[in-house]
Amino acid sequence: MTVRWGVIGTGGIARSFVGDCTAAGVEFVAVGSRTLESARSFAAEFGIPRAHGSYADLVADDEVDAVYVATPHSRHAEDALLAIAAGKHVLVEKAFTITADEARRVVDAARRADVAVMEAMWTRFLPQMAMVREVVAEGRIGRVRLVEATHHQALPDDPRHRLNDPALGGGAMLDLGIYPISFAVDVLGIPTSVVAAGTLSEQGVDTQMGLVLTHEGGAQSMLHFGLDLRSPNTASVIGEDGRIDLDSTWFTPTTWRLRDRDGVVVEEFDGREELTGYGHEARAFESMVTSGTHEGGLMDPEETIAIMALMDEARRQVGVRYAADRG
Repeated sequence: MTVRWGVIGTGGIARSFVGDCTAAGVEFVAVGSRTLESARSFAAEFGIPRAHGSYADLVADDEVDAVYVATPHSRHAEDALLAIAAGKHVLVEKAFTITADEARRVVDAARRADVAVMEAMWTRFLPQMAMVREVVAEGRIGRVRLVEATHHQALPDDPRHRLNDPALGGGAMLDLGIYPISFAVDVLGIPTSVVAAGTLSEQGVDTQMGLVLTHEGGAQSMLHFGLDLRSPNTASVIGEDGRIDLDSTWFTPTTWRLRDRDGVVVEEFDGREELTGYGHEARAFESMVTSGTHEGGLMDPEETIAIMALMDEARRQVGVRYAADRG
């Protein structure tokens, strides 16, 4: 079975995803935008046969099997539910939704409709991450005691920009922090406690945030992210007998080194490749669709919900509130 894809949204992330996945042989048959002009322009650029002037028309397209939701995350729940109601399998760009409550609604709807749903955390599908998991699972660095990761970018400070607008789910965490948070959960599992500190903008969104997560067995994650500065954006997985150091930019195809407990390099890995990882996640999602196994794998929906709940708690501690928050 060939999975035929439709795309909701025509922004920067949609362009990256479609460009990379097309090069990997993924079949896109339709794109939907809020305007027909935008959809037609996107379709012409990427050789997509059909353009729709609304998201509703896109999900109603009988030639579409799976939908990639590439709108801002303030719309993710609404757009994912629209596609699910039309019987489409749905890959939702991260962050999956604004809140854990929204995430639960989407996952429950997908289960009722018997369609696949997954968060598009593309870093998890990189070959370098498969190697990291293998090294940890084999015990080559001993019991993991600490994960460190950062994600900083100097992004627009215009208060009208979606990144700075609380009405659109602005702030560092949902756009940038999701990467180190998901990485820590990938390595150490869902934390048992969260301690967060952050700096807020005049608009009330987090410009910087630091998290200390405690995981089962006492291991910790120390994570930091911000949208008003640049940093090397590196990460480390540190065990009792050694560590893995991931180079800049750690959440993209990059290099890493395995060190023993004395810091001596014993192995190196080069994960740089033409695909940025979108092709890997698209193929993984297609396997879920064609196999009929709609959950599990590297980005299970229940884990996505737990990560959203973790971020809800971190926002609560630093005072970031969105319209989607209850209470």
